[in-house]
Amino acid sequence: MKELLEDLRQGVRDLCATFPATYWRTLDHERQYPAAFVQAMTRAGYLAALIPEEYGGSGLGITEASVILEEVNRAGGNAAACHAQMYTMGTVLRHGSAQQKQWLLPAVAQGELRLQAFGVTEPGAGSDTTHLETTARRKDDGYLIRGQKIFISRVQHSDYLLLLARTTPIAEVTRRSQGLSVFLVNLHEAIGHGLTVAPIDTMMNHETNALFFDDVWVPEQNLIGQEGEGFRYILDGMNAERILIAGECIGDGEFFIEKATRYAKDRVVFDRPIGQNQGVQFPIARAYAQIRAADLMRFESAHRFDQGQSCGEEANLAKLLAADASWEAANVAIQVHGGYGFAADYDIERKFRETRLFQVAPISTNLILAYVAEHVLGLPRSY
Repeated sequence: MKELLEDLRQGVRDLCATFPATYWRTLDHERQYPAAFVQAMTRAGYLAALIPEEYGGSGLGITEASVILEEVNRAGGNAAACHAQMYTMGTVLRHGSAQQKQWLLPAVAQGELRLQAFGVTEPGAGSDTTHLETTARRKDDGYLIRGQKIFISRVQHSDYLLLLARTTPIAEVTRRSQGLSVFLVNLHEAIGHGLTVAPIDTMMNHETNALFFDDVWVPEQNLIGQEGEGFRYILDGMNAERILIAGECIGDGEFFIEKATRYAKDRVVFDRPIGQNQGVQFPIARAYAQIRAADLMRFESAHRFDQGQSCGEEANLAKLLAADASWEAANVAIQVHGGYGFAADYDIERKFRETRLFQVAPISTNLILAYVAEHVLGLPRSY
């Protein structure tokens, strides 16, 4: 396994070397999507890591997939532009019909179809998914979708949207998690025919949108699994998402630590490298220790996931620890670089903005703490 991971790391590093810092800096300045990078990752098979070989994928585990994303961020890139391709297809793989798997998964693996958009979050529900208000009501041999989604990424660079909507009114279910269903929405057919996409300008170069559904028709064959079981299907993939995001956070942390260490060795003030001072050394060393600890939890959670074992606690802790560690490393890198940390040409401020997102999304650190308090420590539910 160690040799496999090293070969995988080197392959991703070689690919990322063809997309230097100037590439990402220009995209950030112009607020452009890294289409060429995503295409290169697709051609190399990296975005099909979790798709079984029988469907044309690489058939790798979540361990390897997280390492791929780690190396992208470690090289100074931003894997958030393409990581959803890895985990959104998992809902289809685990719960879709044989027909859905046969037409979708090979096309995604080959890059013929993009499944990059994941429609769950709503303005009035936020992280409280069971209170979402987007509805899907039966109409002829399909469903009419009505409602709104917010902060839905990569819609403009995706062919299909994986959508969670309520098919049974909340007043008619015994638990709020019941009556939710998952659909594949063909974006080319929906946009302009009931679906309006409104881009949201954010602090980092991350394409995200508000979506407005006004009776968007979706055929019945695009329902994934059983009607009303969608919340369970979505939860099923969240551990994978958290492990993959932890890998990205670790990659960010490694980027910041390597940058800070190199600068601390080279920058000479008062006739000595600033890295000779303990006030500079110690924060970098502590950031390194925190990244290493988070890395161990990432691999523990990934191992349990790949073995089919329960990993809710480990996946949440991996994401929490990695997000905190990457954010601390970002602050250290800014401080070590001083004024240069705010200069675009050093790439610190860009990655600083990007890694801040992980404190909030795809799940906030506070919600992870609430999960640990209730489900691991047995404390009373706080919400």
